[in-house]
Amino acid sequence: MNIFDFLFENSSSLEKDLILGPSESKSFKSISEESSKLANYLRNKLGQENKILLVAQNSTFFIVSYLGILKSGNICVPLNPDIEKESFEFIQKKTNSRIGFLSEVVKNKLQPDLECISEINIYDFINYEREILALEPEFDGERIAEIIFTSGSTAIPKGVMLSHNNIIANTGSIVEYLGLSDADIMMVVLPFFYCYGLSLLHTHIRVGGSLVLNNNFIFLASTINNLNKYYCTGFAGVPSHFQIILRKTDQFKNTKFPTLRYVTQAGGKLHNAFISEFLDAFPEIQFFVMYGQTEATARLSYLPPPKLKNKLGSLGKGIPEVELKVVDELGNFIFPGQTGEILARGKNVMLGYFEDPKSTADTIKDGWLYTGDLATIDEDGYIYITARKKEIIKVGGKRVSPKEIEEVIVTMSGVIDCNVEAIYDELLGEAIKVTVVVNGNGEIITSEEVKQFCGKRLSSYKVPTYVVFKNSMELSSSGKKVKLI
Repeated sequence: MNIFDFLFENSSSLEKDLILGPSESKSFKSISEESSKLANYLRNKLGQENKILLVAQNSTFFIVSYLGILKSGNICVPLNPDIEKESFEFIQKKTNSRIGFLSEVVKNKLQPDLECISEINIYDFINYEREILALEPEFDGERIAEIIFTSGSTAIPKGVMLSHNNIIANTGSIVEYLGLSDADIMMVVLPFFYCYGLSLLHTHIRVGGSLVLNNNFIFLASTINNLNKYYCTGFAGVPSHFQIILRKTDQFKNTKFPTLRYVTQAGGKLHNAFISEFLDAFPEIQFFVMYGQTEATARLSYLPPPKLKNKLGSLGKGIPEVELKVVDELGNFIFPGQTGEILARGKNVMLGYFEDPKSTADTIKDGWLYTGDLATIDEDGYIYITARKKEIIKVGGKRVSPKEIEEVIVTMSGVIDCNVEAIYDELLGEAIKVTVVVNGNGEIITSEEVKQFCGKRLSSYKVPTYVVFKNSMELSSSGKKVKLI
């Protein structure tokens, strides 16, 4: 089945708005028809299984383009609109893309050497088509739907190949455990080029819910006000979003949200102190801690809100139709207190990395996705992530998880965030450096106070050797924290 047909199975004729918000609004019926006409144009012009680039901020232009590409049987390659020209050209060449959907801003910045469709001329092609691309019952769901390139900040980016069936499976699982319905309205601050953001689009189309697009989270007052103005029932964010709304302003915690029934958090571990702070402020709002990877379409696990206080710090267990296990280096199940790697199996696991069979073979073995995340379990089988394999610091031969130290420091008054990393040390091999982000409201914290605070709560070899301070968080376009160095 084509993912488009799955998503719009029960919502294609709805007159209600899929997109709400101060800048744009558009109904399910309009988006379904426009995307289907665009799909017909692409099918007639290009055929199928071509890679088509999509580079734009969250907008109806992005949504219609994205859905039209998928419906046409071609392969969507969504990219960060802040992408550098060199990276864009690398991906364009690698995918042999001849056509791209680029916003005018992106097109003017990159000056790409390919045929471009933008928000200025997309309706020339849509309105030209009198027919829509009809339902195709025999469409092969194992075909590639999209290729999402992982961040290239530390290495050449890898293209994660996701099939129509991958997206269908993950969408169904997420809808089930979140209990989504046509009454749900999601505030979207996550970009659609990011798999977490795309999952919000997929799930709400599927159930007939609505989305409020917000590309300006930095303007906290309007973001907070719009949660109520548009009767939002859901909010999804990465750790930085919750750290900012809880510690950068008092407005969020002092506002009542009568329609907000749940929030979700993924994209990295949110420190326990922030989760507890949210629960204290909003005990009536369900808080879903989630875990996932692009290689798993989006989501792998969740922690049910009723378990949150007793299992604080856990990423939960596998979502419906996903199996998780934690194993040692020999592949044996670990016991509580031991540490191993998280493995995952399910219909949401990627087809592989684009034109990279070696990395694919290293990551998927015997049907299991090797996540690269280290974790432990408790007596009830709940999983607690400790670190990425590459993050572990070795201080004088002793293994230290940065997350353990960060969990302590963020409980200090006036701290919004911190980042622990290893730096070279002649004596110890590696020493611990921490960069602390303070709220800038006049509260002074010294490096000695940070060390003393850690010394009372951690073993001596886990106390940072070096402490530096910053006044603001550095975030990527997806809202994730940029390495603080």
